[in-house]
Amino acid sequence: MEMEIPITGLIIHSDDSDDFKDSESRHLHKLYITSWNGRQVHTHPFSGNTSYDDGHSHYYVGMTDPAPNGVQHVHSYQAKTSFNNGHSHTIRGTTGPAIPLPTGGHYHYFRGYTTIDGIRPHRHEYRGNTGNETQ
Repeated sequence: MEMEIPITGLIIHSDDSDDFKDSESRHLHKLYITSWNGRQVHTHPFSGNTSYDDGHSHYYVGMTDPAPNGVQHVHSYQAKTSFNNGHSHTIRGTTGPAIPLPTGGHYHYFRGYTTIDGIRPHRHEYRGNTGNETQ
């Protein structure tokens, strides 16, 4: 059974297409979802430091992907780390479920491992909590 979910949002053209390394002329469009099935969506800021491995650590900062308000949910996230020791890493994953804040709103726990990069290939562990929801 196929179900249709109404989604509203904005599509923004971007010429910053580092994801395409071939010689073809390509560009990206970024979709910013503003409602999901009639519910307004929200995101969360996140930041932190990776574990100290191979003589260094990295800093990362980003915003989660949108999720609907008022229902139990998780968020996808992705960010590039700082450029340290001649390289950077990518972090990506899915947060845990919402954890209510006593003052209202909620946050999410996240954890994982970076991509394997560097002159001496290695990865870092990361973990943390998102900030409170933003609209």
